[in-house]
Amino acid sequence: MTSIDVRPTTPETDPKSSTHNYRLLWRWHFYAGVFVAPILFVMAVTGSIYLFKQPFEAWSQRDVREVAAVANPVPLADQVAAAQAVKPGVDIRAVIPPSGPDRSTRIIFQGADPGPFADGISVYVNPGDGQVLGVVDDAGTFMATVRKIHGELMAGVAGDRIVETAACWSLILIATGTCMWWTTRRRAAPKKRTRASLRRLHMWTGVGAGVAIVFLVLSGLPWSGFWGDYVNKAQAYFDSGYPEVTSTSTVSGDLSHHPDAKVPWAATNLPVPESEAHHGGGGGVLQPGAIALEAALAAARPAIRNCPPGECDLKMLLPAEPTGVYTVVTDHYRDPSAGQTLHVDQYSGKILTDYGWNEYGVLAKTVELGIAIHEGRRYGIVNLLVMLGACLALIGLIVTGVWMWWKRRPKGSVGAPRRPANGRTTWGVVALLAVLGLLFPLAGLTMVVMLVIDRVVQKVTA
Repeated sequence: MTSIDVRPTTPETDPKSSTHNYRLLWRWHFYAGVFVAPILFVMAVTGSIYLFKQPFEAWSQRDVREVAAVANPVPLADQVAAAQAVKPGVDIRAVIPPSGPDRSTRIIFQGADPGPFADGISVYVNPGDGQVLGVVDDAGTFMATVRKIHGELMAGVAGDRIVETAACWSLILIATGTCMWWTTRRRAAPKKRTRASLRRLHMWTGVGAGVAIVFLVLSGLPWSGFWGDYVNKAQAYFDSGYPEVTSTSTVSGDLSHHPDAKVPWAATNLPVPESEAHHGGGGGVLQPGAIALEAALAAARPAIRNCPPGECDLKMLLPAEPTGVYTVVTDHYRDPSAGQTLHVDQYSGKILTDYGWNEYGVLAKTVELGIAIHEGRRYGIVNLLVMLGACLALIGLIVTGVWMWWKRRPKGSVGAPRRPANGRTTWGVVALLAVLGLLFPLAGLTMVVMLVIDRVVQKVTA
C-alpha cells in the first residue's frame, strides 16, 4: 500500500509482541510516504496520460501523418533530400517509411537536446509528390513533456536518479503496508466514520492494486539509469540478453532512447557488425558510395518475418560513418516477440545480422514483455485499462494516505509514529528493509540517510 498510513495503535492498547514490529513498520511506512508521495503522485498522473500517447499523437498530428492514398511513391532518397532541404547540415537519426498507402514518410533529425530522453526533429514528407508536409519538434510536443516529467522530472540525470529512488521506495511502502495490513486485518476499525472509511478505502485499494503497482515499478526500472545499468550487467553476466556479434561498436546512445526511433531495449547494447570494404555504387544519403535507401530496405524485406501495415512500423537507422551499417527495425505496436533487427552492409546490401525474439535470452525477453505491458499495448484495451487502473489506484492511495495523516497528526507536530520501546522483536522488519536496500541500491543508500536523520531528530526532541 503506497502512502502514509498513520494509526493510533499503542503498546498500552495492544500488549502483544507484534506491536513492536508494527510500530517499526508504521514508522518506515510514514517516512517512505513523506519522502516519495509527491514524486509518485506526479509519476502516476503522467504515466496515466502517457498510456494514450499513440492515439493522441495520431489524432493531434493527423495533418502531417495522413495523406491521400499513394500508388506510386517517389524514391525514398528524394523524399529524404526534400527533408534535408528543410534541415540542411543536420544529422539524420532515422527514416520511417510509410506504414500504409495513406501515411507519410517521417525523417527524424538530430535535435538540440543530447540527454538520455533526447527527442529529435521530425520532417514529414508526402510520398506521392515528395513535398514536405510539416516539421514537428518532437521535444516540444505535449507527450514529450509528459514523458520527461515522468522519467526525469525535467531535471536530466539528477531527475532520473530521484525518480528511480522514489520508485524503489514505493516498494518499501508496499512491503511495509502489506505487512501492516496482514498484522491488523482482524482489528476493529477506528470509531470515527470518516477515518474508518478512509482506512478501508486505503487498505482495499492497496490490497486490490498492489500487484499491479509492483509490476509497474519493476517493469519501469530497466529504463532508469542506475538500476537499468545493473540489469544490463546482469543479462551480460548470465548470458541472458542478446546474441554475440563480433564488433567494437554498438547501437546504444541517443538512438536507443527516442521513443519513435530506437531499437528494442534488448538490443540497445548489442554489438553491431561493420560494413565491408567500399564497393562503390551511389545514391547514399550520408556516406559516399553507399547504396540507396530503397536498396537497403529491399535487401532487408525478404528477411522480415512479420510486419503487417497498420500493426507495425519499419524504421531505418542510417550509418553515421564509413564502416557503419543500415539498421532496419520492425516495431510492432503490441507484440514484442514479433520484433526484428537487421544490420545491412551500406555498400553491398548484404544482411550481416538478423536477430529477434528467438535470439534474446530469458532476461531480455522478460524486460521486453514487461515494457510492452507497462506501456499498456501488449494485450490491447484490457492491458491499457489495467495499467490505467494501477495508476489511478496509486493516486488514490497517496490521496487517502495523506488525508489520514492530516486528520491524525497532532497540532504543531509532524505526526511521525513513535519508535518502538523494545527493539528485540524487530529483526524481521530490519531483515525486510535490508533485503530491499540491497536489491535496490539507491533506496538502500537513502535508507541509511533516513536512519541518520531519524536518530538526529530523536536526540533533538528527546
